[in-house]
Amino acid sequence: MTARLRKKYNDVIAPALLEQFGYKNKMELPKLEKIVLNMGVGEAVEDRKALEGALKDMEAIAGQKPVLTRAKKSIATFKVRDNMPIGCKVTLRGDKMYEFLDRLITMALPRVRDFRGVSAKSFDGHGNYAMGLKEQIVFMEINYDTVDAIRGMDIVIATTAKTDAEAKALLAGFGMPFMK
Repeated sequence: MTARLRKKYNDVIAPALLEQFGYKNKMELPKLEKIVLNMGVGEAVEDRKALEGALKDMEAIAGQKPVLTRAKKSIATFKVRDNMPIGCKVTLRGDKMYEFLDRLITMALPRVRDFRGVSAKSFDGHGNYAMGLKEQIVFMEINYDTVDAIRGMDIVIATTAKTDAEAKALLAGFGMPFMK
C-alpha cells in the first residue's frame, strides 16, 4: 500500500508543477527527499533519564528508532562534555516520510495552540524547509498522561527543488498551511 500523499504527488502535484514551472523533463520535477526530526534535550546534562523519555517519544512520533546525537565539543558554561549524549534524531524516507508529512499537516499542526499557519520564510535558499514545534504532545501518538516533560522538536523537510519558490509550490501542493 502506498502512502496517500505519494499518490497525490504522482496524480495531482507533479502535473501541476510541470505546467507551472515549464519543466522540459519529468526528472526535473522537485520531490521530497527526506524529513529529519531532531529533538535536543538540554536537561540530559544533569538527568540521563530525560533522554530516555525523549527517545521513547521520538520513536512513537516517527515510527522508527531514533539515534542519539552527541556533543561535538565541550562547553564548560553549559556543563557539556565532548561526546556527551544531548539529543536524538530520526531521518525518514520513502513511505514513512510521506505518512509522517500527512500526519503532520492533517493532524498535528491543527492541534498547535493559536495556530495561524507556518512561516513561508523558513526556506534555506536551496529548496529545504525547516520548522520547529514547541511541544511534542501535538502528535496523536503521544499520550499526554505518560509524558515526563514537554519538549520541542525541529522538523527539516529536504526536497530536490533548486529554488525556494519550487519547494514552496511543492509543499503547498501537499497542503502545508503557509501564512498569508
